[in-house]
Amino acid sequence: MNFQQTFKSAFKRFLKPVLTLILFSLLPGLLLPASAKAQLFGSGPSHVKAQLISEVTSIQPGHSFWLAVRLKMDAHWHVYWRNVGDTGLPTSFDWQLPEGFSADSLQWPFPERIVEDPLVVYGYHNTQYFLTKINPSSSVKVGNKIKIGVKVSWLVCRESCVPGDTTLFIELPVENHPPTTDLKWTETFAKARSKLPLIHSDWRFSASIQDNNLVIQAMPPQWFKAEITTLTFFPYQTDLIQYKASQKFKKQGGSYRLTIPLDPEQKNYPDTLKGIIVNPQGWRGPNSEPAAEVIIPFQDKLAPVSGDKVASIWIAILFAFLGGIILNLMPCVLPVLSIKIMSLIKQAHDENTKPWKHGLVFTLGVLSAFWALAIILLLLKAGGAHLGWGFQLQSPAFVIIISVLLFLFGLSLLGVFEIGTSLTTVGGASSKYHGLTSSFISGIIATIVATPCTAPFMGTALGYALVQPGWVAITVFTFLGLGMAAPFFIVSSIPALIRFIPKPGRWMQSLEQFMGFLLLATVLWLLWVLGIQVGTNALLLILAGLLITAIGAWIYGRWGNLVMPKRTRIIAWILALIFVIGANGYVLANLDKFAVTRQNTSGNSEGIAWQPFSEEKVAQLRAEHKAVFIDFTAAWCLSCQVNDQVAFSSEEVQRKFKELQIVPLRADWTSRDEAIGKALAKYGRNSVPLYVFYAAGPNSKAKILPQIITPGIVLEAIE
Repeated sequence: MNFQQTFKSAFKRFLKPVLTLILFSLLPGLLLPASAKAQLFGSGPSHVKAQLISEVTSIQPGHSFWLAVRLKMDAHWHVYWRNVGDTGLPTSFDWQLPEGFSADSLQWPFPERIVEDPLVVYGYHNTQYFLTKINPSSSVKVGNKIKIGVKVSWLVCRESCVPGDTTLFIELPVENHPPTTDLKWTETFAKARSKLPLIHSDWRFSASIQDNNLVIQAMPPQWFKAEITTLTFFPYQTDLIQYKASQKFKKQGGSYRLTIPLDPEQKNYPDTLKGIIVNPQGWRGPNSEPAAEVIIPFQDKLAPVSGDKVASIWIAILFAFLGGIILNLMPCVLPVLSIKIMSLIKQAHDENTKPWKHGLVFTLGVLSAFWALAIILLLLKAGGAHLGWGFQLQSPAFVIIISVLLFLFGLSLLGVFEIGTSLTTVGGASSKYHGLTSSFISGIIATIVATPCTAPFMGTALGYALVQPGWVAITVFTFLGLGMAAPFFIVSSIPALIRFIPKPGRWMQSLEQFMGFLLLATVLWLLWVLGIQVGTNALLLILAGLLITAIGAWIYGRWGNLVMPKRTRIIAWILALIFVIGANGYVLANLDKFAVTRQNTSGNSEGIAWQPFSEEKVAQLRAEHKAVFIDFTAAWCLSCQVNDQVAFSSEEVQRKFKELQIVPLRADWTSRDEAIGKALAKYGRNSVPLYVFYAAGPNSKAKILPQIITPGIVLEAIE
């Protein structure tokens, strides 16, 4: 390092702060005009006007509330953010609180980049609000008036800089009921919160140090449709970047990158990047929050992104194929695949069959089901319907039909009757096609029952496919089906692998019966969903239908097998069809008569009293300046049920909902509901779970929580 660099480093590290303090001490008497001197010593006009305001009109013991310090700067004058940039002093707030009270960390609004050639600083012009949550003592006496103060110190600058400070006070009465919002300041606090950085968002940020540059990558969620034109990063750490250097913005494929030169004097970089990124277009679309907080560890390399649309399609195809393979291991699919597994074992040592044909037909069944689902989704989407993955399980009739089919397959595996061989030989079917129908049906059913589950990689591929042109969606669904069928097709097509399957024996009968119980477990899950959709009376009717179905299957297995006389077999087939079709036909025809509209789970006095969701209800509550929390859920959504148990069963979350007077609304999508589908689309989603929070006030913006939530995430959002 040469002498010039050494001197520059020493000046920046040691001399600059000392000289700044000396300058501010001597400047009033030596350099500033008389008016500025008067401002320094507290007389004459000030360039900053300060005020302390409260969001509530009273205090309740032990219940938190919000205060805001309002700083109004004269035209063209500015004060400083927590990180001042090249020079300046951060604005400070020193709270003076009664005994037992505490103040949370100050909530800084996002700053602006102010060029004071040759320097760049971070600060604020015009009027700004600095929010702080105050936590009163639970033992404060009702009827008293509590005085709260804050000493605010600043450095306000234009062409010259003037330090200043003031102590502000506010008095609030203590009352034994929840605080009432001060309507005079409702809009003010709502606008102030819109300038705070988002703590949680669906965006994925990553950071890396490359060639003496800080590179930040922002990857948007699938639902984000707006276009970003610029980004600005404000670090919490001082002396990390070159403040004056331009921050180079670039769109790369489906992501956005910001490249910023690092401070050459900085040698020890932190392990974690902390700061905020400002997107003037809004992180959740137009007119939404411009700032988002990033606290992310540095990575050696940024996550790869697609360079163009073709690359994006290939990545989606790869994710779909991998997701399809992994889908075979998911709880929704594994029991159904027992049908195919037993078929493969039986065919392995049968010289009259060619296993690869069964693997091919099974693959065709899987693909047919995926194509049908894709086409239905695309057609309904084109017609204006709002459906998502797993939409068929919203229909009770469909769930009944699939439950009956799985119930029959389970009885077959348990030995009540044989399915496949007997059915396909009826009517003189050739032995050449022995069991192919069963393989095809297995592929269809496995796909239909798989839809409530999403494997790793699969969610990204589906989200991409459903917002692309039709041919792209069909392609992605095709590779999803190929991935799901691939393991069976590979095993059935390679004779060397089939030889590893042991020869049939008693073990095979035990395995077959065990897998029959797995299928019945799947039926239990479907019946639970049905009970939620149609109520217990209709569920009892459905169970009766399954009982009669079992009798029909027993008649067919007892007297309809090939060892019986032909007349006996025909009578058994007819009776079995009458029992199975008649019973379930009656159930489907009379389902509405027995079904009961699902009552909303309002919770008890100890829990969260959920109310039914409607757009009109949301609009009404927001017009009344009330806070609203919306839970988009479904009984067949496993993530929704886990979130409900983890987050909403928390006593602290339940208590905060009551304290903050948040109105909880539950949008239950277990059964098809066009209004809920449209509401999901409004927030850029086509699946559940989704959690949306509106703070009190008509101008508050929707805050979307992550799909996987914890009590901490919910508490941070609502506070």
